[in-house]
Amino acid sequence: MVAGAGGNGAGRGHYTHPVVSVAGGVERHPGGSDVGHFIRLKQRYPDLATDIQQLITLAQDERRLRGAGTTSWTPDTQRQRTAWKGDMGITIVQKSDLTIRKRNPRIALVLAGGAISGGGFKLGGLKALDDFLVNRKTTDFDLYVGLSAGAFLAAPLASGVTPPEMMRSLEGSSEEFTQFTGSDFYQPNYQEFIEKPIRYLLDLAAFLPGSLLDLVAKSPSLAERVAEPLRAWVREPSFAKLREVVLPISEALLATRPFPFPLDYIPSGLCNNASIERYLRHNLERRRMPNNFKALFQARKRELYIVAMNLDSAERVVFGHDEDSSVTISEAVQASTALPGFYRPARLRGIDYVDGGVRRTANIDVAIEHGADLVICYNPFRPFSNRVVRKYDPQRDDYVAEGTQLADRGMLTILNQVLRTLLHSRLQLGLRQYQDDPNFKGDVILIEPTERDIDFFQMTPLAFWERRRAAQHGYMSVTQSIDTHYDMIRRILESYGILMTRRTVSEGMQRMQTADTPEEASDFLMRDVPKRDLSVAKA
Repeated sequence: MVAGAGGNGAGRGHYTHPVVSVAGGVERHPGGSDVGHFIRLKQRYPDLATDIQQLITLAQDERRLRGAGTTSWTPDTQRQRTAWKGDMGITIVQKSDLTIRKRNPRIALVLAGGAISGGGFKLGGLKALDDFLVNRKTTDFDLYVGLSAGAFLAAPLASGVTPPEMMRSLEGSSEEFTQFTGSDFYQPNYQEFIEKPIRYLLDLAAFLPGSLLDLVAKSPSLAERVAEPLRAWVREPSFAKLREVVLPISEALLATRPFPFPLDYIPSGLCNNASIERYLRHNLERRRMPNNFKALFQARKRELYIVAMNLDSAERVVFGHDEDSSVTISEAVQASTALPGFYRPARLRGIDYVDGGVRRTANIDVAIEHGADLVICYNPFRPFSNRVVRKYDPQRDDYVAEGTQLADRGMLTILNQVLRTLLHSRLQLGLRQYQDDPNFKGDVILIEPTERDIDFFQMTPLAFWERRRAAQHGYMSVTQSIDTHYDMIRRILESYGILMTRRTVSEGMQRMQTADTPEEASDFLMRDVPKRDLSVAKA
């Protein structure tokens, strides 16, 4: 992996590659405050003195909030050099020159899958990122890449729908989007559950008569094949000679009409995600938003790419204005969210599509191939690091674990850990490739849960009732992770013209920690924070 567990690898002299892997440490400016940094920024860019003074005021307000003792963050202030290791849920591949202000950079948001709990985590995490950003929000990026649950979020974001507005649509308080309900997510696959058993009974009933008709049609040639073995069996009956008689007949019966095998008639999925397509199509039309990739690009100058897999060819399919634009945006989301087994494959224009995560975890390469300089990626599925101590017990003559091992929690926990490991390892492999690629000169910021996040690990991915808790957890987790690496992330974003502040997230954390009910805690997630038209001077 680009970033591993443990903090003992930070700052070693042999890390000389211009790639930074962040997951536990943080670089601080002298004094460790936003105010000092903004003062230095003000001196560097005197033409922006008024705008930067506003940020200094915000930072001072944020310091007062933090000084009130309402948050419990413990950022690591140890100075690092070129590499950080730990478990704090942030991985950074940094290869650009941060001393140079980029001219017209292209910024991409890549959203991996995650079902309901992962989607909620990303939604809360996007709200957290929005609250950190000052002059550019998550609806203002240049490229959006989504797959599975990430596609369901990327499409509205590219259309200008904010994370708080999407939260309100989940809670039923949105004035622009109708409520996304459990019936939209859990629409049973009625058609196949009715048609498949009926088709099996009909095929089974038609098998014997149809096979006999086929046998009669082939009787002249079949009689010639059976005649001699039959005479031999009559002269000297034996099992081997009887087999020579029966074998041609059975081959003739099955040659043109295979026996109806019951497993071939099992429905292709428990649910039908056509309801997700209808929901998204209805609300895009309701807000007069384009449901066409090319029309969206022309209207908002935002590039949206949604990834799925062609089930028959096993090839990745990228939908977009300059890629495959044969389907609508809502249909592309349907294709990308067709989780195998849970949803039936999405058949569009005669092609069966399944979840885009089957091929790749996040598809960061799609963003980079379309010119992204900075990629911010959310991946909610990360394996849990269950650090169990094992000691030898002489009385039992066996090793005893101190703590609960994952295998003792049942098969679902095992499958959960294995799935997360597969998805996470593929993503880390992709990051390593960009780390070693001399042609890649940009930056990647990967945001994930921490490896010790047992609360999120235990959330059932397909549990619709966990959406609110997952969003709250995502907000707090991403806020703490970004805060721990705030100075490094701020340096990267400022080189792309994006300013950050801690003030809003300080207030958000305070409200969530002091809320009496989950509903009260989630109210802050549904509050929009407008951007401020500030900028960093171009070099």
